[in-house]
Amino acid sequence: MKNFALLGLGYIAERHLKAIQETNNNLLVAMDPHDSVGILDDYFPHCEFYSDRSQFISFLEVNSKKTKLDYFSICSPNFLHESHIRMAIEVGAHAICEKPLVITPQSLDILESLETHSQCKIYTILQLRHHPSILNLKEQQLLYPKHHRINLQYITSRGHWYHNSWKGDEQKSGGILTNIGIHFFDMLLWIYGQCKEVVLFELSETVAKGRLELEYATVDWFLSIDRNHLPSSVKIENKSTYRALTIDDVNLEFTDGFKNLHTVVYENILAQNGFGIRDSRPSIELVHQLRHSKIHRSY
Repeated sequence: MKNFALLGLGYIAERHLKAIQETNNNLLVAMDPHDSVGILDDYFPHCEFYSDRSQFISFLEVNSKKTKLDYFSICSPNFLHESHIRMAIEVGAHAICEKPLVITPQSLDILESLETHSQCKIYTILQLRHHPSILNLKEQQLLYPKHHRINLQYITSRGHWYHNSWKGDEQKSGGILTNIGIHFFDMLLWIYGQCKEVVLFELSETVAKGRLELEYATVDWFLSIDRNHLPSSVKIENKSTYRALTIDDVNLEFTDGFKNLHTVVYENILAQNGFGIRDSRPSIELVHQLRHSKIHRSY
């Protein structure tokens, strides 16, 4: 049984709590600046909890002398990931960090140096690489490599809170391209090869649209957090998310199958087969390039 610390107990943290529990490991301590963390009772009611950073660090330093901390799961805001990964390494724990690992390629370089000079590994969550439908796509592309025409639409509505939180601050989150797009960009690069050209048609706080020329695919993509962009059928069903991936005019259904992917990610990390800095780099570099691209007005 491995001992975990968890930093950040917002929405995504429950998937990490479940993964730690389902892999039969122990959550030793958790920290969040807010104390509305009753979700801990459903998973690890006896773990220590702190809302104060200095008390949390003090616990880690003192406790490390008697109980080894093996892994440090990070579910904090994007702009804090680098410093929190550094914290994990300083207490001798492997880091498991939510997407994006960091916002800029420069931060990746810093993490690579930290990892090289420590005995700790830095892992990230690229759960789409474990989705059955995506794995099948990867296998088919390896067996029968050819160039495809792809259309990706991902619309997931967000309320007014979004723009008044750190997620609405591009400097803290990386913007919509990072918040909701990076998993899909990672998936496409993983399957269809390196990016040769990017074209950006639209980029705002709520919408992004563009085209990628990959080694084995031309991809038209659209991202939105605006409910008005949801198809009527989705609105009628009172759903807030729409995912559509069309490959050579064939629709790929991958709306379901997301529930247990974090547990699969953890199983692979614990078997020392997790995804790390090198795996994260292509999508982080692509998003960074898109954020600094000139918008093409005609499309």
